[in-house]
This record gives sequence, structure tokens and C-alpha cells, in this order.
Amino acid sequence: MALPPSHARVVIIGGGVIGCSVAYHLTKLGWTDVVLLERKQLTSGTTWHAAGLIAQLRATKNTTKLAKYSQELYGNLEEETGVATGFKRCGSITVALTEERREEIYRQAAMARAFGVEVEEISPSEVKTRYEHMNIKGVTGAVYLDKDGQGDPANIALALAKGARQRGAQVLERTKATRIAREGKRVTGVDWEQGGESGHITADMVVNCGGMWAHEVGRMAGVNVPLHACEHFYIVTEAIEGLTQLPVLRVPDECAYYKEDAGKMLLGAFEPNAKPWGMEGISPDFEFDQLPEDFDHFEPILEAAVERMPMLAEAGIHTFFNGPESFTPDDAYHLGLAPELDNFWVAAGFNSIGIQSAGGAGMALAQWMEGGEKPFDLGDVDISRMETFQGNKTYLFERSKETLGLLYADHFPFRQKETARGIRRSPVYWQFVDRGAVMGEFAGWERPNWIAKPTQTPEYEYSWKRQSFFNNIAEEHTAIRNNVGMYDMSSFGKIRVEGKDATAFMNYVGGGQYDVPVGKIVYTQFLNPAGGIEADVTVTRVSETAYLVVTPAATRLADETWMRRHVGDFNVVITNMTAGEAVLAVMGPNSRALLNLVSPNDFSNEVNPFGTAQEIEIGMGLARVHRVTYVGELGWEVYVSSEMAAHVCETLIEAGADLNLKLCGMHMMDSCRMEKGFRHFGHDITCEDHVLEAGLGFAVKTDKLDFIGRDAVLRRKDEGLKTRLVQFKLADPEPLLYHNEPVLRDGEIVGYLASGAYGHTLGGAMGLGYVPCAGETAAEVLASTYEIDVAGTRVKAKTSLRPMYDPKSERVKA
Repeated sequence: MALPPSHARVVIIGGGVIGCSVAYHLTKLGWTDVVLLERKQLTSGTTWHAAGLIAQLRATKNTTKLAKYSQELYGNLEEETGVATGFKRCGSITVALTEERREEIYRQAAMARAFGVEVEEISPSEVKTRYEHMNIKGVTGAVYLDKDGQGDPANIALALAKGARQRGAQVLERTKATRIAREGKRVTGVDWEQGGESGHITADMVVNCGGMWAHEVGRMAGVNVPLHACEHFYIVTEAIEGLTQLPVLRVPDECAYYKEDAGKMLLGAFEPNAKPWGMEGISPDFEFDQLPEDFDHFEPILEAAVERMPMLAEAGIHTFFNGPESFTPDDAYHLGLAPELDNFWVAAGFNSIGIQSAGGAGMALAQWMEGGEKPFDLGDVDISRMETFQGNKTYLFERSKETLGLLYADHFPFRQKETARGIRRSPVYWQFVDRGAVMGEFAGWERPNWIAKPTQTPEYEYSWKRQSFFNNIAEEHTAIRNNVGMYDMSSFGKIRVEGKDATAFMNYVGGGQYDVPVGKIVYTQFLNPAGGIEADVTVTRVSETAYLVVTPAATRLADETWMRRHVGDFNVVITNMTAGEAVLAVMGPNSRALLNLVSPNDFSNEVNPFGTAQEIEIGMGLARVHRVTYVGELGWEVYVSSEMAAHVCETLIEAGADLNLKLCGMHMMDSCRMEKGFRHFGHDITCEDHVLEAGLGFAVKTDKLDFIGRDAVLRRKDEGLKTRLVQFKLADPEPLLYHNEPVLRDGEIVGYLASGAYGHTLGGAMGLGYVPCAGETAAEVLASTYEIDVAGTRVKAKTSLRPMYDPKSERVKA
């Protein structure tokens, strides 16, 4: 058996389907000194026992793009490598057993069309025609995707490995990575053991494709890779006479999926209460292992399956299988450059969709490694979205009980995780909870999403229609528009940048102009070299040599990492200050009146105009107020040190009683920002979206001599826009919009909504979405007829390129 070389351009740790795909795609790009280390045999962890379902449609455009790529790749691998992959485009059917699930899958079908995936809504009788063995009792609807399929997971991995070898990669089995060496922010190599020998291989890069070992491999490099193994069950029947190829069948309301395989039937489950596994670590001898049977755990799934598929009652069980698979805290996999290091990459935690994702994930990561920039928006899966605490083993154990089952749960709007809660609480948590706040969880933060009335149960009751809190949001929205409301924004990231080069650094890393007076607030974006938006932030100059960068809660780590990676020779110190200050947003026409009741400071336009901050006394404490808004009204964000936050909150609540101050939540904020057309990073603006096409050219100051993305902004100004971000409002006030609904222009799908919410002031559901416009004027774009596809029904929509609410921002600057 060959030993590892002394040096490689890249060492890939892990020989499952993901590691093999990364090696395959790097060699396709021309990399030759690629070394893959597998502790035992290829595929011997999770890949070998995967069900091999290969679907195209995922929750977002780009994860769907990656899944589509996978099935196209697998269709050609056998011809390229000579290894049979067992890939068949047999199609798939997903059935609904409730009206709520029917709406979900019909919304998914509409989304599929917007993403370019062929899909067909079919009736219960059509399900029976295509799947004669199924009992269609209770079926309310179904969707069929004819290009979905299934394959042999192990052989797909082996085919990828062979393709990589054919182009020069070394794929070494029974070679375990035992230590990762690092210097500063870079890994330098990997220690290995093979048989009785050991050694060290230096490397320019390392990729962690360790599967359920990826958490452990990450720890060797000081990198956080949050995932936990769970037991995953399926059964395979004895051969069933006359059983021929069938579409893959999913019955999520019964937590079940079915796959015909060589005349046998495989029944698998994603049960609501999963069984975490490997809490004490995974045996070093683990290789093609199975876990103990637990028929009692699987029995409820099987009982429902026998009713749904009567032939199972007659078929003997050939195999009862239980094997481990790894799951992440949010059911999205981990891909990309680890925030802790500059040359350590991760591709792991595939949440039981590793086979369908591996081809695309390997392609995307290889392109990222080759070019140094994400090839397209990968924010949903970028490893930098994970907070450090999410690597905590107790947290992962608790959360993994839920995440496996969420794959087949109803994916209701606003659905909240139920496990591993209460970890990050703002200093005013109890001030809101004691007054009816219903909390949602975001990046581990407990945030008030809406405020229940004393007569209401303070909890979610989920639906695709108007949920129980719809009227609560309407009242909070109205208070913000007509009076005064307060909500907790403490979860937003706060990053301090200071030093003698702070101004020069900010002017290089950001598109705005930061050489401004102390107290001035600059709304701005960090751009990549293509002019895409890497971060959407507000920056306040707090002193001659210091700035406070405020970021969305979910992107704080990514934004901080982006800044750190561009420090270069600038003399600056970057510090995460998020926990040090709470933030209370006081918004509405009476917000100035409320602040005047609790502070002797002057909040007039002359002293504290829009876009400025000042230090104030408030109650018996001190704070700093920023006159900015994300809801489109006169208002201030009150930044107060954590130890004084409860006092300041109670002071505002007490004084606000005479003004009918209303406590509000994050759902209200989203509703109000949608009316004002304010962008939401990760939905409306991403690294793929050019800042000019997002309508944010006003925030980019190209008269600066040098900043990241400047050339791309100037080029697009010369070339003209290819797309425009358009605001939509449905003509019918009844339907609801969330995101990913197709946008039709003159009857043809041209895009989809990046985000959606109900506009309670304007009286209808609203959304933002990009519309192609190459060679067109703004007037020509708006002259067309637009519709939005809501679960298969086309609804007419009004359009605008300016905010439909207060387009001149007169209320903001009142």
C-alpha cells in the first residue's frame, strides 16, 4: 500500500462520498497533487448505508442548483469511469395527507418552476396510477418530479474516487489523520498513521470531509464544526413478486419514504424524536458498522406504512437496518472556508442528503478553493454562519433529537426549533417575557417575535394561512406607524474597529465614506471584487480612531471574519462587542416624545438629525442613541451597557404608559421594513447580487480612490443593469407571501421573490424580487403586467422601484 507523499497542495480528510467528490472536482480543475486520507475503507462511515435518494429540489435556488448538478453528474459518471453508479431517473412523488401539507408541497412546486425544475401537481387518482401499490386514502394532493432518481451510494463514491485517481489524485485507504499542525491562522500539514507506520505530510490546504467524525477533525485544527450523529432506521423487505421499478415515494405526514430496489421495497423514516448516537465518541474500529436494532422505536412508522402500502403486510423483512448519520443544528450542511483559519476548508454534516448533495457541494467547494471567492451565494450552507457555542456537545445532543425529524415535519412559516433553547438571552429578556413576548430562536438568541395578549396562549399555532398572531402583528405594526413601539434588537452583532488606521481600513473594506464627523452613522455594504454584497451594515464613528459596525445577528461571525481577512497592513484592532450592549429600538411618530420623558438630552433635528448618534442620560443610567430605522419611521436605537439595560428598559416602559407605548417583536419589524422596501441580507441581497442592481448605489461612494469592488461598480455603471430589485404588492389582500414565490412578467416566469411579508398599512402581502432588465429603462420594466404564483394560483401584483411606503422618507426625518 502506498504511503502519503511528503507534501500536497491539498489534503482531504475523509473518504465518504463528499471527500471523493471534492477530490474529483479539484482534479477536474487541474489540481494534481491532491491527497485523500481515509481512516478505514472508502464509504465505510455513513455513505455505504445511505438510501441513495437523489432529488433536485431544495429550499433555496442555489442548493437546488447543487442538487440538480449532482444528478446530472451521476448520470455521466459510469461512462467516464467505468464504475456502475446504479443511477436511475425513476422520478419521485411526494404526497400530502392534510390541507396544510398540500399547500406546502404546492408552494414547493411553484418554487421549483421558478428554479427551473420540472414539476407536476397530480391528483390522488394520478398517484394511484403511477404507484398502484399505494393506499391513497386521505391523500389531499401530490407533486411529481420526473427527473428525480436513485442510485448506489457506495458506487457513486467509488466512481468519484476513480475519476480523481485517473487525473492524478492519491486516494489512500487505511491511512488515518492523527494531528493537524498549524501556525497562526494557517494549517501547515497533517500527521498520519498507516499500519505500523506514521509520518507527516505538509499541505497548502486541508479539507475536513470527516462526516460524523468532522466535529472531532475540526477540533484537531481548532475549528468549530457543529454536528452530531443520530440513529437512522430503515427496513428492506424480502423480494416481492412482480415488483418493478417505481418512483421514489415520500409520505412526510407519516415520516416515511419508500424506494423499490432490485424487486425489494425499502422503507425509511425521519421520526419526530430522533435518537442521538456517539455521545462518548465513535469507536476507532468503526467500519461498515451497524447499530443495534430498536424495533419499538421504529414500530409506529411501520404500522402506518403497512396501512399505506398493504403489500408490506405480506412481505417478510429481509433487513432491519440502523446506522448513524450526522445532523447539524439548522439542518443545513457545512461548506466553505473555516472562519478560524485561512486555508482550512469544511464539507460535512449533510443531514441525510449527502448523496444528492455531494456532486454539487464538491463542485462548489472546488471552485471556491480555486478562485478564492464563492462561485455563487452559499450563505445557507456557509460554515461561517455557525456560532462558536453551537459546537457544544450538550447543545448538539439536545438539538439533534429534533433536527432529523424536521426533514419531514411541516415546514410552516415562522416555525421555531423546540430543543436546545434559552441559551443566549438579552439583558431585557424577562422584561419582555413577563409582558407576553413569544420568543423565537435565531443564531441561539431568544428574541421577542410577537407579544401575546393576556387572553392568548403565548405560543405559536402554525399554519400556511393567517396564524394566531396575525392580528397581534397588525396592532404592533399600527403602533409603530401611528404612535410609538419598542422592540429588542440586542441580538444584532456589534463589532468595534479601532486604531490609527481605522478610517483608512473602513474606507478600503466598505463601499461608503467613513471619513465623517464623530457621531455620524453610515449605512453601507462590504462588497466583493464582482460588486456583490458580502455584508449589509451600519457603521457609526464613535471616536477619531474607532467605529462600531452593526451587523445582522446571523452574519456577525461572517462579517467579522471578512474584515479580519482584509486587515493586511492596516493598524487596527477588531473586537466583537455584541454581548456588551443591549439595544432597544424606540420607533414611531411619538418616539421623540417618549425619549423626552426619560432624558434631559435634546433629540431635535438640529442636535440629533437622522443618521447621527449621541451619548445621553436616560433614567438614572447612561446610553448612546442612534437615529436610524429599519421600520421606516422616526425613531432611535438605544444602545445601553448590559448591566444598565434592564433599568433603561423598565424606565421606558413606565414612562411610555402615558403614551400607550406598545412592546413589539421581530415579525412586526419584518412587516414594516417590507413596506419601506428595506433590504434583508441573505434574502434580498447576497454576494451574488450586484450592489447597483439591488438599488443600493446611493450607499457606494466611487469617488473614493480604492475600495473592494470599486472597479466592478464602475463597470456596471458603464454596462447598464442586468436586473433590478422590484417591490411587489398583491392586488388581492387575502393571499400570503413568504419567499421563493415565482414572479411572472407578461405571463412568463422571470424570477422569484427573495422575501415576503404582509404589509398591514398598505393592506396586502408584499415582496421583493429581481426582474431581468438588460437594455431596458426603469419605466419599461414597470410597464409590464406582473403576477405572483401563490401555491399554483397567479395573483396580480403592483410594482415599484421606489418604496411604496413613504417614498421620500419624510416620516423618517420628521
